[in-house]
Parts: sequence; structure tokens; C-alpha cells
Amino acid sequence: MRKISLTQKRWLLTIHILFAAIMFGVTVSFLILSLTAANTSSLDVLKACYNGMHILAKTSVKASTIGTLITGILLSVLTNWGLFKFYWIIVKEVLTIVSIGLGVVGMYRWSLSAVTFVSTAGFDAWQHPSFVVNNEQLLIGIILQIISLGTMFVISVFKPWGQRKKSDKSN
Repeated sequence: MRKISLTQKRWLLTIHILFAAIMFGVTVSFLILSLTAANTSSLDVLKACYNGMHILAKTSVKASTIGTLITGILLSVLTNWGLFKFYWIIVKEVLTIVSIGLGVVGMYRWSLSAVTFVSTAGFDAWQHPSFVVNNEQLLIGIILQIISLGTMFVISVFKPWGQRKKSDKSN
């Protein structure tokens, strides 16, 4: 396959970084909203936090995840990096699968569940064990997502572990 020029690579990398930054920023926003929801005494603030998280899960989380995934694959395929040539890329691919599960699936389901609980039970939602468990899952998911995305940023900068041996190459 034809490789792209250095200028094209830089533009694609810039777009990739922008999508990844949006994904990270949205996840930090989830953390702030989640902590605010857990510490508020206002039903309006509680509803606004979960509604905001759910709107972000339906929009920015999906768009930034898809954008990052597509640009990441293009960077691997259209440059000398390849999809499986380097251990650091393989680790990023595994972490990407984790991020898709946490972000696109988890954040959406947990925030929808929280919106539904709060809409029907109001502030009494905190008295339901299912709501408390959902919030714990949401918070753990957010923290794992931040760790996963942060790890991918570090790996992208340092590119540890090097290239796979010739006999191990799949690509």
C-alpha cells in the first residue's frame, strides 16, 4: 500500500491528537460531573449532572472515539508503523478496545441508568442499592478510562518496547 507524505502524516497525526484530546477532556468532564452529583444536595444539580453525562455519552464520547480509532488505524496502515510491527502499538490497540468498552458502551449505559433513576425517584434514588452500584460502576469506569487514555498518551510519546522481531511479524 502507498504510504503518505510527511506533511500528510503530520496532518493526520494532528487530527488524531485532537480527537484523543477531546476524548480525554470529555472523560475528565464525566469525573467532575460524577463527583458533583455525588456531593450535591440539589435535585436540579443532580439531574443536570446525569443529563449532561448522558448527552456527552451520546455525542462527544462516540464522535471522539470513532475519530480517534479511524485516524489511529489510518496512521498505522499509511505509515511505516503498521498495525502489528511494534509492541507499543499493540498495547495501544488493546487499550483502545478497553476505552471503547468503557466510553462508548459503559458511559452510555451507566449515565442512561442514572438519568432514569433520578427522573423517577428524584433524590431518593440514592436510597436504591441499584442506583448506588450504578454510580460506583460509573465512577470506576471513569477512573479506568482516564488511566487507559493517559497510558496511551504516555506510550505514544515514549514508544517503549520497540519493534517486534522479524520472526514475530504479522504485518
